[in-house]
Amino acid sequence: MRRVSLNLISPGMKVGRPVINSNGQVLLNAGVILTEKYIHRLKLLGIPSLYIEDGYLPDLQVDDVISDETRIKAITQVKNLLKEHTRSLGEQEQHTEKIYSTVNEIIDQLLSNNQLIVNLIDIRAMDDYVFAHSVNVCVLALMTGIALGYGRSKLFHLGMGAILHDIGKILIPKEILDKPGKLTDEEYAVVKQHPEHGLKLLKDNPHVSNLSKLVVYQHHERYCGQGYPQGLKESEIHEFAQITGMVDMYDALTADRVYRKAFPPHEAYEMISAAGNYLFTYEIIQPFLSNIAAFPAGTMVELSSGEVAIVVSTKKGFSLYPRVRVLFDRQKRPVTEVKELELLDYRNLVISRVLDDPTVIQTFPTAGSNGE
Repeated sequence: MRRVSLNLISPGMKVGRPVINSNGQVLLNAGVILTEKYIHRLKLLGIPSLYIEDGYLPDLQVDDVISDETRIKAITQVKNLLKEHTRSLGEQEQHTEKIYSTVNEIIDQLLSNNQLIVNLIDIRAMDDYVFAHSVNVCVLALMTGIALGYGRSKLFHLGMGAILHDIGKILIPKEILDKPGKLTDEEYAVVKQHPEHGLKLLKDNPHVSNLSKLVVYQHHERYCGQGYPQGLKESEIHEFAQITGMVDMYDALTADRVYRKAFPPHEAYEMISAAGNYLFTYEIIQPFLSNIAAFPAGTMVELSSGEVAIVVSTKKGFSLYPRVRVLFDRQKRPVTEVKELELLDYRNLVISRVLDDPTVIQTFPTAGSNGE
């Protein structure tokens, strides 16, 4: 099972993971064979990619770090909160009280599955981006907090701030947030107001602590002092806000947006890794990256040996050295015996490129060919 851009999907492919919208409705179930009609409908809904089952790893089960039920519930609650009518304090309190409970549920699941590593990028429709993004940021921030050894109380304040970090976007015009092209300086100045809007919206909410509100206000501040709204730098920025800002950037990079395609996870991994003591303090980057599979399970890769393999798993803390199953030899001929390599044990063998186009393998010689 691997994620494939909808532009590279063709009829006859099998859905590997259910496609669910922010209302919890299953749009396509796992196992469905795609048709032209289904693909056209998904494009109209703004679904950018799908997980497909191509038969190369039929025995692979890729688990999310939290349950689908919890993720869907959290996305729905964030969606309700970020609707325009929730500007009133009463309605806002009602929705944040539910989110309060769900953040605790997410913490419970992450603490009980502490060896899981992020292998999945959730599939989200363009219109559902902000809601799914908020939940992802919460999950990634909490995983980082757990890696840093945070206790339950600190995790909760971090999680609430992370899931609410974009609440100020309620007050940003939709035509600016969803603009497909580059923002003008004036439009960007409007977007940069959302941390201040968020703080004002939450100011009197008793279900959100001052620490969580600080995360909402500071999550776009940067270690080098070039962030906003205050231009804070280094230790002036609360660690919770730095964590939220870092995972916010990672999740945004790996998501398809109206104005650009998603970056592959290994490229986003490298960007965050290179941002140490410039955008974010080094102290939070490595704990975060230890939870991320730079090459998620199901990723087709070419090794420096010329062999083509598919990623099977990644050990926590060794994100760049997954376990792979070789599918094609260096002449690109199908292998006849199962061969798995733990790249952690073969430091002279590295991943040279990711083969993200599922049609690439159709150019390889067939079994029995001499490869010439």
